[in-house]
Amino acid sequence: MPQTITRHNPVPETSGRRDRLAQGPDVLFCYGTLQFDDVLKALLGRIPQRTPASAPGYRAAALEGRVYPGLVLRAFSGSAPGVVLTDLSNEEWRILDAFEDERYDLREVTLSTGETGWAYVWPGGDVRTEDWDAEEFQARHLSAYAERCARLAPGLAAGEPKGE
Repeated sequence: MPQTITRHNPVPETSGRRDRLAQGPDVLFCYGTLQFDDVLKALLGRIPQRTPASAPGYRAAALEGRVYPGLVLRAFSGSAPGVVLTDLSNEEWRILDAFEDERYDLREVTLSTGETGWAYVWPGGDVRTEDWDAEEFQARHLSAYAERCARLAPGLAAGEPKGE
């Protein structure tokens, strides 16, 4: 049965993210900006091993006023395409968890492979009816987004909150 790692209210800055990762997540399903080499390289300094996968019953929804998507339940059949990162270190998990921050819930989801993986699921609000367009993101926003990630990375690695 899939699990949800929920936020605690209020979340102490020093323990909230660690508590989310205490479940020992192993593989991360990425459906949005973390699918892009430039973003991973900017945040982690490398590109982890990836395997194509999808999350049946979910969609990568466009979010109002944001260039990144949110993984939400799909009203009709279909699945969210993405990749599974399979070789993240504990430090890399901590960096990505700080990057995704408390806006997302870390949940275990069933993947198209029949296995489960962890994904940052959007808890609601600002969800648009259309799906997020990865090609449009790549063409219009990827370069600036990766530069922003590179600016944030040292602070995330030092355990500082994202602050944006």
